[in-house]
Amino acid sequence: MRVAQVTRFGGPEVIEAAELPDPVPGPGEVVIRVAAADTIFVETQIRAGWNADSWGMVPPYVPGGAVAGVVTATGAGVDPSWTGRPVAAHTRPNGGYAEQALVPAQGLIPLPRGLDAETAAALMHDGPTALGLFTNARVRAGESVLILPAAGGASSLLVQLAKAAGAHVTGAARGRRKLDAVRELGADTVVDYAEPGWLDGLRADVIFEGVGGELGAGALRAAAAGARVAAYGAPSGEFSEHDPAELERRGIRLSGIEQVQFAPDELKEITARALTEAAAGRIRPLIAQRLPLERAAEAHAAIESRSVVGKILLVP
Repeated sequence: MRVAQVTRFGGPEVIEAAELPDPVPGPGEVVIRVAAADTIFVETQIRAGWNADSWGMVPPYVPGGAVAGVVTATGAGVDPSWTGRPVAAHTRPNGGYAEQALVPAQGLIPLPRGLDAETAAALMHDGPTALGLFTNARVRAGESVLILPAAGGASSLLVQLAKAAGAHVTGAARGRRKLDAVRELGADTVVDYAEPGWLDGLRADVIFEGVGGELGAGALRAAAAGARVAAYGAPSGEFSEHDPAELERRGIRLSGIEQVQFAPDELKEITARALTEAAAGRIRPLIAQRLPLERAAEAHAAIESRSVVGKILLVP
């Protein structure tokens, strides 16, 4: 089978197309013919060698943590009726940038009727993240919500969820194309955080902060007294730092990435819920590009450059 493989730690160019033996399912496993594989920012960080020991990834390896497709083979102890069914699944540690993916049968999520594989793949990481953050924040009708970066994978779903809950949503992003996309998703107000004074006049009861670094830390200036703040991303390379004394003085409840670190059963349940929400038309991921496996390096380069609006999927 064809795969996209990280040959060594480094830039996008270290991802190369390769041929590997077709996977054979062992007891409790299935093989999925991949229709679409998700790509996420953290995969670019792992590929570059960031926190390599913690991730446990040693080149050469096949990146990718989630796919959607059709079950083609089942191992011993697996109900053979899975064969031919459209499903989605998380794929670590085996990887998803491949024509076929080997996964435990217990992790399979049947695709809801009417949901296509590409939409499902695009939601496998961002759907659970957005639903987990949103549930924890307890957004109420009439509240003001600030989301940055609002055009990101999970963040674009948060825009939709907050708007549906009756909140006044301000989406912060960089550049006209992203701002237009956020407005189209339903944001009441859009602001460019590359502009000086972008926080002027903003007050938010809830802040979803997925950028990290100084930009994420600065966003707390817009937090109202008693605000709930979810800091869940670090594409800048580091999570935002905050003064505990200031948080206490202003009554701000700060939660971090731990709120979306799900146990396997929890992850499966909340992912299935995200797919159901999408099938019902209540949320939709932004899909920017569909690229073949041979262009996985291009996908990583585009993700790192922040040049795309929405997800890039790999379509074998």
